[in-house]
Amino acid sequence: QVQLMESGGGLVQPGGSLRLSCATSGMIFTFNDMAMGWYRQAPGKQRELVARITGQGSTNYADSVTGRFTISRDNAKNTVSLQMNSLKPEDTAVYYCNADGWSRGSYRDYWGQGTQVTVSS
Repeated sequence: QVQLMESGGGLVQPGGSLRLSCATSGMIFTFNDMAMGWYRQAPGKQRELVARITGQGSTNYADSVTGRFTISRDNAKNTVSLQMNSLKPEDTAVYYCNADGWSRGSYRDYWGQGTQVTVSS
């Protein structure tokens, strides 16, 4: 069973930093084939893309986090991370790890359970 496990969430003051990590297990896909992304969902809002990185390392970010957040992946360890700096209260949300792409002949799309990030003084 494929599992994506997020860690690193918590409570932080405005202007602070957090680093989220996502580990994969039970993979039935080739990690390098998959784009890895971080999404977030705040109360009463739709889930939105925060950052995404392809297997080749190309990245894209939501405008609201560009210059503050950095996504990275370690293809040897099958992990993806999100470094979040200069956090704002509006970054408060549940953050989800996602893996999607074509691998081993099938399109695959997996989600983690989410980790809470709260930015508050």
